[in-house]
Amino acid sequence: MSTRQTLILDSVSIQQKIHRIAYQILEKNYDEQELYLIGIQSNGYLFAQKLVAFLRTITKTQIHLCSLSLNKTKPNKDEMEYDFDLKNLNKKTVILVDDVANTGRTVAYALKPLLDCLPKKIEVAVLVDREHKLFPISSDYVGLSLSTTHKEHVNVVLDGVEDAVYLV
Repeated sequence: MSTRQTLILDSVSIQQKIHRIAYQILEKNYDEQELYLIGIQSNGYLFAQKLVAFLRTITKTQIHLCSLSLNKTKPNKDEMEYDFDLKNLNKKTVILVDDVANTGRTVAYALKPLLDCLPKKIEVAVLVDREHKLFPISSDYVGLSLSTTHKEHVNVVLDGVEDAVYLV
């Protein structure tokens, strides 16, 4: 059985998407003193790192990079882990970052601890939005909207060597 991969985004295209999303984030949050980007482990965090690195080159706004980890297949089974103090997010703008938005379940569960700290607003940034939502979650910043079948899989490689997005 062969697995056929179709290249959807190459390294240059991903870099262009990162730049566009970063500018959109700044345009929509022009009056903010601080932004908290919370990357969902593992590829969401890698994507957030790339966004933050570029944002820091184009703005004086204080950008915080944070990490959140949860079991994506069974999000209510294991404890969520994060490297930030929830109190710091009170009245702040938070952007949840993931590589692929599929059903919206991962982002919905990632919101759970954030709802206890009363952020000013929570937005969502994704590299690829598959538009198969089962949860009432929409992405505010999208690199690529992709119509796929449920049988297809999106594979994101953000290793810094040869970043790419494949449809499998």
